[in-house]
Amino acid sequence: MTEISPRDRRTTKGVSLKGATSKGTAQKGTTIAARVLELVASGQATSRAELAQLLGTAPSTISLTVAQLVERGLIAEEGTHSSTGGRPRRVLRAGSNDEYAVAADVGGRHARIGVVLPGGGVRDVANVPFEIADGPEAALPRLAEHLESLAELRGRDRLRGVGLSLPGPVDVAAGAVVQPSRMLGWNRFPAAAWLEERFGVPAVVDNDANCMAVGEQSVRPAEHRQSIMVKIGSAIGAGVIADGRLYRGARGAAGDITHIRLDGGADIPCSCGNTGCLETVASGAALVRILRERGLDVAGPEDVVRLVTDADPEATRAVRRAGDHLGRVLAANVNFFNPDAVYLGGILSTLEPFVAAVRSQLYESCHPLVTEHLTIERAMLGADAGLVGAGLFALQHALARALGDAGGIGAGTDRFRTAAPPGRG
Repeated sequence: MTEISPRDRRTTKGVSLKGATSKGTAQKGTTIAARVLELVASGQATSRAELAQLLGTAPSTISLTVAQLVERGLIAEEGTHSSTGGRPRRVLRAGSNDEYAVAADVGGRHARIGVVLPGGGVRDVANVPFEIADGPEAALPRLAEHLESLAELRGRDRLRGVGLSLPGPVDVAAGAVVQPSRMLGWNRFPAAAWLEERFGVPAVVDNDANCMAVGEQSVRPAEHRQSIMVKIGSAIGAGVIADGRLYRGARGAAGDITHIRLDGGADIPCSCGNTGCLETVASGAALVRILRERGLDVAGPEDVVRLVTDADPEATRAVRRAGDHLGRVLAANVNFFNPDAVYLGGILSTLEPFVAAVRSQLYESCHPLVTEHLTIERAMLGADAGLVGAGLFALQHALARALGDAGGIGAGTDRFRTAAPPGRG
């Protein structure tokens, strides 16, 4: 799965593969190679037959392309699985099972780190301190030390990429946060380039909600090709999967629901400079403020969760109200987009009163045709969704770069920059 982006419309450039007889044929061959690697790396195809069906290409061409990618070490064959009514087929996978990425999903005061494998599996997951307010020059070196420890344990020679999920708007091509309403000192800091220099492997930086959407999509049914992944932590964000692909919009801001204004917070100032944004009434930070104003002792969203878990009536009412606000904003988006599913992640999604309020508001406010088969539930990956997505981004970017190095593919490899697996059938 790749993002929908203007760069998808560029002509892929490249050098000849075996059997190419002209410049046009060479370009077609490298384009097919890029698509084959993309489909195998993302899990959309695991056999030559599936590749031929998805690409509408002759089986002989697919076999030749796969053989070349296997020879280069970009694709491997292993085991067999039975095809319906046919003979067993060799299973294709990208890279090696020994290869991995290290990734981090960072928040305001902590980071969730781990090893991400090509199939989306995670190992050695841990939470480590991370003070985003310290700025990148101070915070990233400390985070890098933790990631380097993971790499040393797994074998540095098999490290293929580094992924970083950040809680702010990200220019993926630049590998940097841009115009964040908080995160002082991070604006335009080249985080991806910094990580590449530190680790010596490709690095990818993306927004946390996008990473969560990609991670969650990797474990969801293949038929769920339209979905909205909502992160509700200290702040709020959303990642959009459209036709099986991460959708960024014209400038990469798709899914930024946090600054949609609504009546319930008309007079409350937001960090963006406006008033009445969704974040001011439905986020973890908003609930902390609201409960403090009502005399409760809360220091952060974790305390909100504790109070609701203990059935505190004031906290429970506030959380339900926050869920109502989020549900109303989501209802407009769900009516417009008509997704298969809405997934909820982040610390507030662990609270049943919050999830129930969101679900109730969606069913109440959306057209029945839209909600008839709509799935509304917590993220299956839970706290690991962003970590998995960041790691998968890194692995697929590394594969794209390897393909470019091996085959001379230029602009076409940009398709992989934010590639992510589709749902699993």
